[in-house]
Amino acid sequence: MQGNYDAIIIGAGACGLMCAAQAGLLGKRTLVLEKNDKPGAKILISGGGRCNFTNLYTSPENFVTANPHFLHAAFSQWTVEDTLSFFDTFGDIRGEEKTLGQLFPKSNKAKDIVAVFTRLLYETGQDIWLRTEVKSVMREGEGYTILLTREGENQELFCKKVVFASGGLPVAKLGASDFALKTARQMGLQIVEIAPALVPLTITGKDASWYTALAGNTIFSRVSNTRISFEENILFTHWGLSGPAILQISSYWRAGERFTIDLLPKFDITELIRKERLAGGKRTVGQLLNDYFTKKMVEAFGKYLPIGLKIASMGKADAKLIADTIHKFMVKPAGDKGYDKAEVMRGGVSTDELNPRTLETKKYRGLYFGGEAVDITGWLGGYNFQWAWASGFLIAQDL
Repeated sequence: MQGNYDAIIIGAGACGLMCAAQAGLLGKRTLVLEKNDKPGAKILISGGGRCNFTNLYTSPENFVTANPHFLHAAFSQWTVEDTLSFFDTFGDIRGEEKTLGQLFPKSNKAKDIVAVFTRLLYETGQDIWLRTEVKSVMREGEGYTILLTREGENQELFCKKVVFASGGLPVAKLGASDFALKTARQMGLQIVEIAPALVPLTITGKDASWYTALAGNTIFSRVSNTRISFEENILFTHWGLSGPAILQISSYWRAGERFTIDLLPKFDITELIRKERLAGGKRTVGQLLNDYFTKKMVEAFGKYLPIGLKIASMGKADAKLIADTIHKFMVKPAGDKGYDKAEVMRGGVSTDELNPRTLETKKYRGLYFGGEAVDITGWLGGYNFQWAWASGFLIAQDL
């Protein structure tokens, strides 16, 4: 079966929907194939259903990729301003900044973002087939044969251009799969090693009970390794660590590595101790720490620090131990919580395989990869959506 389509798009997520919408605005006709029973499944759950749809401060530096320079072409063609204009023009959606440049719809409803696309696809005559699972994509002559199952029936399509916007491995219950990567491998395209990213980290062994006892405690911290540093909240959990700063560092963490946490980044504990001494040093270490941490956290510090010791009685070794524990708390995670708890996937189709201005593969004419399937992983805070919108736009211009 050959539909009268300029392209077939696999996946009705952020990249696929933007690609179809932009193609429609250019007078082109596309067919979107989606496994779920509704489009934009991952958009709908993002940000707790509120959808942090871009970030004001987006730049190539906010992404993990083997080739950061690749993003300059994309972000010069589709900017944050373009995203804001698009949603304002076609959905009367205006962004509201919450923190660190993160923009949410003023309605706080992710469904409003999806509605922009469903309406545009309808108005521009794009087709979308839901409950449709693509089984294979094969190069054939001047185009591609797509084998699929639609509501229990097998079908075969042919099209000269195919767009892979089917995402990565998070989250399985939303229909996530490695289909794009499998197909890329079969076609001989290079894949950068994949792993969960923006994901909580687990602690096991002798320290596990210490973290478990603190479950539910949130602390503003600076989390650092040899490559990068983030200042945001961390959250202690029954199985380890989560919270924005931990999710951020997880994208730069590798199994077996350690990182440090500054549990009091806005203050210098050595200076605070000095001031206490000048005031007589009558208070204990624990009493000083109570000024900055919860009671539960101070009690937990008792495992590492002499919290009952009066500050006036402290020696240099005690002061160094306190400073190192507070400002250089060492963590060696056992692992991460996996793809089902990850926000995104790290790695994917190598950018070396793609034209940076169109995202068409260099080896195969008419074959495109965008969004999460590509080795471009944004920080937490709307960056991954900005890449999805930009990649969808770029591909649409070339269809």
